[in-house]
Amino acid sequence: MEGFQDLADVARHPVAPARRPPSPSLADAVRLGDELTDAWGSWAPTLSSDCTQIAFVSDRTGSPRLWVQDLPPSDSGESAPPEARLVELSEDPVVSVSWSADGGWLAVAVATGGGVKTQVWVVRPDGTDARRVAGSETVHAELGPWTRSGHRLSLSIPAEHAGEPTRAYLVDPANGEMYALASGELISVLDLSEDEDFVVLKDGQRGRQFCVVVDRVADADHPLLPYPATGSTDRAIVRPAPPGDPLPPDHPAALQPLIAYLATDAGLPRRQLVAIPLGPAGWRGQSGVLAPRPDAELEGLDADDAGHTLLLVWNVAGGRSELELVDAWTGQAEVVDGVPGSVVTGMLLSRDGSTALMAVEGPERPRELWRLDVATRTWSLATATPPRSTHRLVTPTLEFLHGRDGLPLTGWLYRPPGSVGPGPAMLSLHGGPEAQERPTFSPQHQAMAAAGIAVFAPNVRGSSGFGRAFVHADDVRGRRDAFDDVLACEEFLVRLGVAEPGRVAVTGRSYGGYLTLAMLAFVPGVFAAGVDICGMSDLHTFYRDTEPWIAAAAVTKYGDPERDWALLRALSPMQQVANIDVPLLVAHGELDTNVPYGEATQVVAALRELGRPVELLPIPGEGHEYRRADSRRLLLGTMLLFLDEALGR
Repeated sequence: MEGFQDLADVARHPVAPARRPPSPSLADAVRLGDELTDAWGSWAPTLSSDCTQIAFVSDRTGSPRLWVQDLPPSDSGESAPPEARLVELSEDPVVSVSWSADGGWLAVAVATGGGVKTQVWVVRPDGTDARRVAGSETVHAELGPWTRSGHRLSLSIPAEHAGEPTRAYLVDPANGEMYALASGELISVLDLSEDEDFVVLKDGQRGRQFCVVVDRVADADHPLLPYPATGSTDRAIVRPAPPGDPLPPDHPAALQPLIAYLATDAGLPRRQLVAIPLGPAGWRGQSGVLAPRPDAELEGLDADDAGHTLLLVWNVAGGRSELELVDAWTGQAEVVDGVPGSVVTGMLLSRDGSTALMAVEGPERPRELWRLDVATRTWSLATATPPRSTHRLVTPTLEFLHGRDGLPLTGWLYRPPGSVGPGPAMLSLHGGPEAQERPTFSPQHQAMAAAGIAVFAPNVRGSSGFGRAFVHADDVRGRRDAFDDVLACEEFLVRLGVAEPGRVAVTGRSYGGYLTLAMLAFVPGVFAAGVDICGMSDLHTFYRDTEPWIAAAAVTKYGDPERDWALLRALSPMQQVANIDVPLLVAHGELDTNVPYGEATQVVAALRELGRPVELLPIPGEGHEYRRADSRRLLLGTMLLFLDEALGR
C-alpha cells in the first residue's frame, strides 16, 4: 500500500492509547501474573562424571545464569538441597550447559546480547579459566556434545550466507584450537563414539531430518536409515553393543561392535526407539524397534557409557510425560512411577547409569530439578525451588474436538475459577508449528483465568506429539487446513458454553502469532481482538530477512520462496491487512532475527495508515525467546490490560 509512514518511526513510537484504570479483579490478576513470572525455575541439568556435582541453568536472579552445586544424596529426604553457586560468564542469558567427561570443564551456550545467535564458552567448574571459544555478535555457534573419552568439545557453525555449508569442529578447551570435523548443509553433532572414530550427525530440513554416521578412520559417511525416507530422525546416540552379539569372528563389526539408538518416525507412524548395529566400513546390521509404544512418542533418549541402561521419556496423554528405563542387554523395560511433575522438559543419565536428573514442571509448579536413584527408583529434589504461590491455580483439562474436516484435535482448557456460563475467552496458539501445548507452568494462562478470561490452548494440525501424519498435515499447501482448525476451536468454545460469541480473542507467539494475523486478515468478523507475539506478517519478507540457516530449514514446512512464490504471497496476512479491523496488540523482541522485528513494524505501519486500532509493544534486549523476567512481566501485564478492554469486563 502507498503512503506508509517510515517503519523506523513506527519502531520509535509504539503509541499505546490511554486506558481506563484496572478493576480490582484485573489488578489482582496482574499481581498474580507478576508473582508467577517471578517464580524462578531451574532446568538444563548436567552432571559431573563422579555424580557429586550438578550444573544447570536458572533464572533465580531474573535472567538465566549458570549455577553449580553439590548433588544432594538420594536419601536426603526433606532436607534442603545444598546452596548453589553462580558462575559468571557475561551479561548475556545462558541457554544450556554440558559437563566434560573428564570433569574438568563446563561448556556453555550463551545467547548473544539476548538474541537468537549463541556463543560457546568454556569454564572450569569453579568459575576460573572462562573463555569464549566460538560465536560472536555476527557468527552463530551451536553447542554440541563433549567427546565421551573426555576432553574435547564439538560444536557447529551455520552458514552466514545462503548456499554456504555448516561446519562442525572439535575444540580443545584448554587452548581454543579448533579441528575440522565435518561439513554439510544443516548439520549438527549428536554424539561421538568413545574412541572418536565414529561421529553421528543430524542433517536436513524441518520434518525431514536424517542422521549419518561418519567413519573418521575410513573418511566416509553413511546414513543410519535409508534416505530419503518419510519421516524425521531427531536424536541419535552411539553406545557399545550388548555382550554376546552373534557375529562371526572375521566380521568387520566384530572388531568394534556398536549400536546406534535413534528417536525417529522415519517409516513409522510415531517417533519410536530404533536400534541399528554398526561397525567399520559402513557396515550396518538389521534395524529394529525397541520397547515399542504405539500410544506415545519418544521425546527423550539417553544411555550410560556401557550401553546397558537406556533412559526414555515418552510423550503420552495429550502432552504428559512418562519415564521408562530399558535394559538394553535383556530387553526388559520398566515404567518409573512418581515423576514429580506433569512434563519432563530435560533429562540425562549418569555415565555409570546410577543416577538420572530430570527437569520437570506442571501447571502449578515452575521448572524444578529432581534426582532419580536408578537402583531404588526413589526421587529427591536436586536443587532449591521458589516458594509456592498461595493462590489457587487452575488445573487445565484436556479437551477433545474435531477440525472442520473431521480431524481429531485436542487442547488444554483453563476455566476461570468460579465461572458460570459463557464469558470472555482467548485462544492461545503455540509456535513451531511443530511445538506442542502441554500442561506446563504458564503465568500467562493462570493470570488470564484469574482475570475472568478463559484460555483454550489447542494443538492444531502441525503440532508434535500426535504422530507423523499429524505433524505434517499442515505442510506447505496444508496451511489453510490449520486456519480451519483455529476456527473449529473458536466454535468449540462457544458450543461448550465457555465463550460468549463476539468475546473471543485469538493470540499466539511465533507461528502462533502468524496464525493470529492470518485469522484476523483472512476470516474477519470471527474474533473480537488479537495479540500477535513475534509472528510473521509476510512470508516473503520473513524468508528475506531471517537467518540463512533458519530460512534453509523452513522450506519443507512453509514452502520454497521461489518455487511457491504465489502460494506464500497468498498466505501472507499483509496481503489482506485491510481486513483487520479489531483491536490488535503486536509484541516483538527488538533483537529477534528468527522472525525479524520488521515483521511487526510493517503490519503496524499498515494498520496505522488505515486508522485501525493497533498497538506495538517492543521488547527491548530480547530475541525470539523472552528470557528475562522483566520482559515477561511487561508482556503479560500489557496483554491483560489490552484484553480486558478489548473483550469488555
